[in-house]
Amino acid sequence: MNQNTMKKVMEASYLTAEKAWSYRTILRFFFIQHERMRDYITPEEIYENVKDIPEFHQYTEEQLHLDLAQLVKWNNLIARQDMGNAKTVEEYKKKRFRYQCTPYTVEIERMLQQLEKLGDTFQGSLERTQFDRLLQALTKLESAVLNLQNQEEIAQIWDDLFGYFRTIRRSTADYIAYVNSEKTEEQMQTEAFLVYKNQFTAYLRDFIVSLQKTAMQIGQRLTELNPEKMQQIYEIVINHKLSIPRLEDTGLSKEEMLNEHEELWYSLMQWFLGSPNHQSELDMLQLQTNEMIRRITRYVQRIGERHQNFRSRRKDYLHLAKWFSNLEKLNEAHKLSAVVFGALETRHLFHEGSPTEDIYSDVWDESPQEITIKPRTNRYREKTKPGAIIGNQAEKEAMRNIYLQQLEDEKQLIEKYMNDNRIQISELPVIEHKVRKMLLTWIGKSMASKEQKVKTDFGMTVKVKLDKENLVVLQAEDGSLKMPDAEFVFSGGE
Repeated sequence: MNQNTMKKVMEASYLTAEKAWSYRTILRFFFIQHERMRDYITPEEIYENVKDIPEFHQYTEEQLHLDLAQLVKWNNLIARQDMGNAKTVEEYKKKRFRYQCTPYTVEIERMLQQLEKLGDTFQGSLERTQFDRLLQALTKLESAVLNLQNQEEIAQIWDDLFGYFRTIRRSTADYIAYVNSEKTEEQMQTEAFLVYKNQFTAYLRDFIVSLQKTAMQIGQRLTELNPEKMQQIYEIVINHKLSIPRLEDTGLSKEEMLNEHEELWYSLMQWFLGSPNHQSELDMLQLQTNEMIRRITRYVQRIGERHQNFRSRRKDYLHLAKWFSNLEKLNEAHKLSAVVFGALETRHLFHEGSPTEDIYSDVWDESPQEITIKPRTNRYREKTKPGAIIGNQAEKEAMRNIYLQQLEDEKQLIEKYMNDNRIQISELPVIEHKVRKMLLTWIGKSMASKEQKVKTDFGMTVKVKLDKENLVVLQAEDGSLKMPDAEFVFSGGE
């Protein structure tokens, strides 16, 4: 990672500063003059240009000098003292300056100018010629290396190649985003879109046809440029760039430049040829373009159906009326009515059941079935016969006796471990699993009660006292449980 990508860009501070309205106006004037090949601008010329703007009516030259000094501090401007025009010592001491905008500022203003033209919607286009130019650049690059042309020519072809590639990527992505945007989709569903329908479909269809013609050739050229040939091209292009005399250091070594060029070429290969694990962007572009054509067709069809619903059928009915008036017999009129309007009183019956699992069986090959049809009314109730009430007193008494016997058994189990109406967990021997369940149940219910009291099923009241600081082991037939010591105090009952 280059250190330059981590530093703060002070040159962009003027875009969000409190006085951005004046900073941006001044720097836009510098940018316009830079595009006209005028680099050094005096403060008087700047003030003469901005004073007629309504927002600058109360703007003074002193404020202008302060703004220029701030822009110099942010590295947006370079100040150079003008010594040649000084006529007196006082003018020389005032340090008259001329200003020049920095390269960062020029690029920022150029970007802002493009963004202002872009607006709120995507632009882009599907240019067929860009693919042809890219194919020509690939052919020229291969032939230039084989014919050992000079480095400058090969480097220029390399720059043209990736210039076309960047244009293709940017233009196609922006145009796809434009067509898929919500605003464009809403316009496609209006009747005004019918005027542009043919133009849209022809534009997309011509692009698909041109793309299919050149895509295979581009893929073939990319395959023919094997890694050995590309290493030779990398060396030529990098040596040409290093041969250009520059006073400052570019910050990239030859190995880093080689890696950068290899990544560029790999991205070009991936875009057109894809990889074993990823579909190429070229195929995705074809699929998206075909989907756009289908979507436009659906929108046009829906608009047509909407028109069809509101179309008057008066002429159709008059034409049918003439048919009926020309018939001489009523029976023929009935037949014509059956053809035109269908059967007027037809009852359709549906039954989910089927007498056979054979899917090739016909209806008339099966035996008839009798189906009971119920009236479709809320008041219908099926007839039922009154039945006798059967008494189950003996079974209830037997179940009651079994339940009471279980309670008596549980009570006897508990009383076996009670000592003076109390049970202490730490004093218990190995107990039955039923006793363990009862004790743990009482502990759980007591924790939900303010008085820590629980009413048992056999009429006794249990007060539970937990000693959380003293841990003991409760031994039972089905295992051991480490838990705080607890005391159960019983009261009431027989």
